[in-house]
Amino acid sequence: MSGKLLAGGIVLISLIFGAIVYYTQVYYYYQDVPADQAVVRLTVLASGELEEIPTTDLRAIDATSSPIRYRACFTTPLSLAMMSETYESYDGAAPRNAPGWFDCFDAAAIGAEIEAGTALVFTGQRNIEYGIDRVVAVTGDGRGYVWEEINECGDKAYDGTPLGENCPPRE
Repeated sequence: MSGKLLAGGIVLISLIFGAIVYYTQVYYYYQDVPADQAVVRLTVLASGELEEIPTTDLRAIDATSSPIRYRACFTTPLSLAMMSETYESYDGAAPRNAPGWFDCFDAAAIGAEIEAGTALVFTGQRNIEYGIDRVVAVTGDGRGYVWEEINECGDKAYDGTPLGENCPPRE
């Protein structure tokens, strides 16, 4: 009988531990970004400066546990034609999954729109944190999404390979 009790205890402890890990990864670390801090900025082609774009219905979440957990959703009145002439594009971006409860951000649907060409990806801010770029995707109907990507310098910094000459010095 004690073997069954021991096995049952191990299973129970494993289930409790799994539930705690799930909760911390999906809910605990994420926080809503306050409305006064949640803005969408894009890099202007001509100057390289950041410019805030007009948005409505902006929702954003972030977590301190990882530099790539920022996600945001918004709508903008700007057209893709105007944006592509004004703001720097971003190549190779692929949206990362957001927690299921942040229902406005569907990484698979956003990725499909990018692949189909119905959404364009722009540079929000390069090196918002060392090796991390903030990127913004906007669809033809004005829906927008923001997430963060590890750039080439970040890949090198995190895997330990020597940084190239194109990488800024680390602070």
